[in-house]
Amino acid sequence: MKPFRSARGGDVVARMERAEVGIVSLLLDQLEQLLDADADDVGGDPVMARLLPDGHRGDPELAADYRDLTEASLRSGKADDLATVRASLPAEGGEVRLDADQAAAWLRTSNDLRLALGTRLEISEETEPPDEITGEEDQQLAVYYWLTALQGSLVDALVAGRSGRS
Repeated sequence: MKPFRSARGGDVVARMERAEVGIVSLLLDQLEQLLDADADDVGGDPVMARLLPDGHRGDPELAADYRDLTEASLRSGKADDLATVRASLPAEGGEVRLDADQAAAWLRTSNDLRLALGTRLEISEETEPPDEITGEEDQQLAVYYWLTALQGSLVDALVAGRSGRS
């Protein structure tokens, strides 16, 4: 991947390999399946607790009321962001060019993907990227850290664009 950079006109641009697009697409599919699942089926899932946290931790009744009021719109917003990211991915790899709204959707979605993967892998402050990829968990950790770099380059490009540096 060639990291995001700011471009003239306020867009941000990156270049992704076909395999990277495939990884992002797979993660988007998995996140979409989770978000589309019936709330009763994924109610105890720790990933859902991270993606849709309780609105009030001290009062379960208030938290339930808040969830009733907000969960559908939160899921809908995340689904819209997933669709935006999916639509901006070059199927065969290549340039990813994002305007400000698309970049915001990418930030939110990459954060959701990292939260989901990090929760599944039980990532903590002590977790380090693998030196060697010897198994499936190492592959997943490598993807997590790759997503972190992708998100970081997007943030850096947006900041550079706002400060007038290209």
